[in-house]
Amino acid sequence: MQSRPNVAFLASHNGSNMRAIVAACRAGTLNVNPVVLISNNAGSGAVAWARDNGLKSYHISATSEGTEAAADASIVATLRRHKADLVVMAGYMRKLGPETLAAFAGRILNVHPALLPKYGGKGMYGRFVHEAVLKSGDTETGVTIHLVDGEYDHGPVVVQVPVLVQPGDTVEALTARVQAKEQELFPETLRRIVSGEIDLDQIAPAS
Repeated sequence: MQSRPNVAFLASHNGSNMRAIVAACRAGTLNVNPVVLISNNAGSGAVAWARDNGLKSYHISATSEGTEAAADASIVATLRRHKADLVVMAGYMRKLGPETLAAFAGRILNVHPALLPKYGGKGMYGRFVHEAVLKSGDTETGVTIHLVDGEYDHGPVVVQVPVLVQPGDTVEALTARVQAKEQELFPETLRRIVSGEIDLDQIAPAS
């Protein structure tokens, strides 16, 4: 990993973790270079924010490219053109294609709003995760940052931190606390990767 890696983002909605990472970089507390946002949603808040904050952005999807395979190839080409070293999924709601997974194996990071493997898998995102946690009666949930593979919420865990469930918690209250922890944890995890404290090559399975 180079001393100031280029970080690309994939987001479908607001891209709150992207915003937190870029803010940390611009504040001088994170030594990475945000290079590009790719969104499958041209009208997303992430795209609007990127446009307003000087971050190059692209809409790439099966709709824009014609097929899922063409979108996959276009994502890889765009990431390579911007010399991405790491890819951060900041609320990206599409499963990545095989070309992207192969080209950036062991370098794609996703955040999940629970302690995987609990409350992961297809359809488990956002409020659906928090609703399931509250319904279960669990007293603890958390945040997981993991490497991405071909299955939903499945790749090797990089770091996890707990978030306590409070008595009387609502979905909205729990969501706010978990999201706040995500926005602390993602920049801190990238700092640890850049410093060498976390070695992704030791976490990623051998190809």
